[in-house]
Amino acid sequence: MASFLNLGIVAHVDAGKTSLTERLLLAGGVIDALGSVDAGSTQTDSLELERRRGITIKTAVATFPIGDVTVNLIDTPGHPDFIAEVERALRVLDGAVLVVSAVEGVQAQTRVLMRTLRRLHVPTVLFVNKIDRAGAREDGLLRELAAKLGPWFVPVSTTRDLGTPDARAEPVTDPARVLDHCDDDELLAAFVDGLPYAKILAERTRTTDLHPVFFGSAVTGAGVDALMAGLVELLPVAAGDPDGPVSGTVFKVERDRTGARIAYVRMVDGTLRARDRLPAGVVTRIDGPAVTAGAIGKVYGLREVRIGDPIGIPPAGAGSRLFPPPTLQTVVVPRDDRDRPAMHAALAELADQDPLIGLRADDTISLYGEVQKEVVEATLAEQYGIAVTFRETSTIHVERPAGAGRAGMTLGQDGNPYIATLDLSVAPGDGVTFALSVPVEQVPIHVYKTVEFFREALEAAVRDTLTRGPHGRQVTDIRVVATRTGFVSPTTTAAEFRKLVPLVLNAALRDAGTVVCEPVHRFRLDGPAPALGAMLGALGRFGAAPDSTEAHGDEYAVGGLIPAARLRELEQAIPGLTHGEGVLESEFHGYRPAPGVTSAG
Repeated sequence: MASFLNLGIVAHVDAGKTSLTERLLLAGGVIDALGSVDAGSTQTDSLELERRRGITIKTAVATFPIGDVTVNLIDTPGHPDFIAEVERALRVLDGAVLVVSAVEGVQAQTRVLMRTLRRLHVPTVLFVNKIDRAGAREDGLLRELAAKLGPWFVPVSTTRDLGTPDARAEPVTDPARVLDHCDDDELLAAFVDGLPYAKILAERTRTTDLHPVFFGSAVTGAGVDALMAGLVELLPVAAGDPDGPVSGTVFKVERDRTGARIAYVRMVDGTLRARDRLPAGVVTRIDGPAVTAGAIGKVYGLREVRIGDPIGIPPAGAGSRLFPPPTLQTVVVPRDDRDRPAMHAALAELADQDPLIGLRADDTISLYGEVQKEVVEATLAEQYGIAVTFRETSTIHVERPAGAGRAGMTLGQDGNPYIATLDLSVAPGDGVTFALSVPVEQVPIHVYKTVEFFREALEAAVRDTLTRGPHGRQVTDIRVVATRTGFVSPTTTAAEFRKLVPLVLNAALRDAGTVVCEPVHRFRLDGPAPALGAMLGALGRFGAAPDSTEAHGDEYAVGGLIPAARLRELEQAIPGLTHGEGVLESEFHGYRPAPGVTSAG
């Protein structure tokens, strides 16, 4: 049976992730010459905007062999504005390479990625890049890894001529190097006593108890051969039963030159072949004879497929969110108003492929950051020939139910214009959940055929209605229950219930009351001790609420909560307040009532 290693390369922006991808593709025989990020000639950055800005925006997949293992190399964005792309890639990985710059060291996105990889138990090795650059560090970098990421790292290579163009990486042979930077007693004993050290290290890596650290340079190629050997020695190949039930995930959707959708599918179990019938359509073509368990394949013909859709049986954890939802939004405006219908259709097409775009009727889209505007602008111009601008970015507020509420409309009574009966109750919950709690005789089987189809239809109408609550915001953290339904057979149609749901649900929301809430982030700010006073004063001006302060010698760390709307201002102020030495980390924390905010306007 074929062996596959689905490998992700992740990093903070500018750590050298795409350059390492190019080097691995060159070593694997996929390309004949090394591409350059600066020159815009890299294999995996195919968008014009990626080449122009020198950053990865869309997840790219390339394949090469290492011995008898087929490596599917997944190059992911490093910029935090594209964290959703990273989320999709992490769902399909067997292992990962986290790239860290030997000069800049551990950066904000490095911490976020390492925490997520460990939470998902993705076996991970580190590649410390740029050892040929002035200012590159080895021992100091290893200490920084332990201090900022945790005590899980063991060096498997060391450097010579560090910080010069002749820098190279060599295997660790001195037990003192391992003793200095690893506290795994069994591994240390094996290294010192000549026991099967490599076997124990591989076991520890695959269980995510340890993360081997390789040093090298993607530009010069130093240390890359050792990294490639380590990938197949230390990381696990894909598991899965090719003869089992079909189960997989769509993690990327793109279009070919004719506009047809191409789905990138990671198969977990089973085998997918041309002419297989799926809920999203019929598979018309596959690159290769089939996509088997453990493999990644390009699948054609699925007209309705979207990013995140399951193929067959949903894999475990397919519906969970790893990263926060977007907290920003903007309105897209055509430069020529005659292009408005075409622009809306194009945005709808993009949103249909990628649900996180979150398109609304007024052409509002969701964002993680300002750079995403450039992506939308470039995509509309290059793929659809439409020039656009944007209104000012604003924060996405949500509504939550303030308490419990209920409402109902009875067929033929109270001015009910529809031939159906519906009672709904609402209450605070987690996310959005819907339940159907009625006896089977109240289910219009003549329309929906089964109770489950009726429940799904009502839930779809409920979710559509909750996109705009009493204050004009999306409603979340709510539990909706249908407690009574009624109909007349054969007169009642599906449209009767679809149109009745908004009337009853909005009445139930008004009965419960809703509160407008703003997104908040938990932050950690590290900086020099002399700047602490000025920093604490500035935090108050930005609406932040510190709740912890730590001192470590000449440095401090402040933690707390800050409104998402003020986070960018704080980021811009930090260099001046900390003499360029402050480091800010933040992550989505949740929502809290927004004082003075009601109508969406």
